[in-house]
Order: sequence, then structure tokens, then C-alpha cells
Amino acid sequence: MFSGAGYLEGMSTIMTTPVRPIVRAEEIRVAVHASDPLVRAGLHSALGDGPGISLRDDPAQADVLVAVAEDDPRRIPAGSARLVLVADQPNQAEIWAAVERGLAVVVARSEATPGRLLRAVADAHAGRGDLPAEQLGSLLRGISRLHKEVLEPRELTLSGLSPRETEVLRLLAEGFDTGEIARRVAYSDRTVKNILHGLLSRFNLRNRTHVVAYALREGLI
Repeated sequence: MFSGAGYLEGMSTIMTTPVRPIVRAEEIRVAVHASDPLVRAGLHSALGDGPGISLRDDPAQADVLVAVAEDDPRRIPAGSARLVLVADQPNQAEIWAAVERGLAVVVARSEATPGRLLRAVADAHAGRGDLPAEQLGSLLRGISRLHKEVLEPRELTLSGLSPRETEVLRLLAEGFDTGEIARRVAYSDRTVKNILHGLLSRFNLRNRTHVVAYALREGLI
């Protein structure tokens, strides 16, 4: 039997229960690149209905760029967007060209369904890499050769820092001042200051605290 008192009690409970705000997934700005207009339209169609996807015409305004390697990957626009490359068995030169353009995920053409593309975009946006084993092996061999033939002779590491820059940054992160660092690494105070000045200039950083925070965030030390 309907009870007015019960109804009012229920309404009171509803009105006093805090309402949880709706949490929306972070919107991912996505641009597409393909020289064939039909392929480009297909990518737009595949990605356009994805949750949290906002398509952009300009790759410079995108977080993720989805590109089809129909020809030379060097024609893919370079920028800050992370790259999802749709390709069939790219060779090493094509992989390196894609890496220079922010490669994060490679998707085989035969697997490029809307669901797979959306998952690739999410992975790229989150900073997760996904390469087929063959391409990954080729990339790692190329990185090893780059280190031995190009970086090591110039006293650089894959991090982009020299061994002495790495050591100075590590000691700075541990709280040592310029004089203490100089004594520990057997450099002059001036040399340590020049190393730090070079790091600040190269990475466009403000001060020593900033350079330490940057190095830790980027995994350089």
C-alpha cells in the first residue's frame, strides 16, 4: 500500500545524498594523414565516432597523428604529436623516419579496424609503445649501432647527455653544491658551472632546480 510518509522519507534520502559528478575521459585530439583521399576519409570515419576522440585537421594541433605509410614516411608531418603508423612490414629506413616523427605504435593494415585504431590512439596518447617483434628488433639493432658508431665516439649516451653531464646532474640531485661536485668529480668550479649552464641552455630550463626536475621526469638520471 502506498505510504505518503514513506514517499517523503525516500525523497529526503535522495535530496540529501551527495551527487557524484560525471567524470569524462580525457579528450584526445587526433589528426590523420594519408595521401589518398579515400583512405583519409576512411580513417576519419573509423576514428570519428570513438569515445573521447576529437578530430583535428591540423597535425600541429593534435596529440596523436594517425598516418598511413602509402609512400615515404618522411612525408609524414613532423611535430609534437605521437605517431600511430599504419603500414605493412616497414623496412628499417621507414621505421627510423617514423621514429623521427614521434613513432609510438605500428598497426598492420590487415588489423586496422576501428577498434584496433582507437586502442592504438589510446596507447600512443598514454605513452605506451607497441611495435611488432620484427620492427622492434630492427629498431633495437639500429639504436645499438647508433650508440657505437655515432654517440660513443662523441662521448654522448642515448640519453643525449655526456657521462660527465650525467654525473654532475646526479650529484646535483643528491643536494651537493658546485664546490662539492667539483671536488667529487675532480673538475674546477668553473667547469661544473659551464656544464650546468650548457644543460640549462640546451633544454631551455630556468635554473638548477628546474634542470634536476627535468632530468628526473625524463629518466635521464
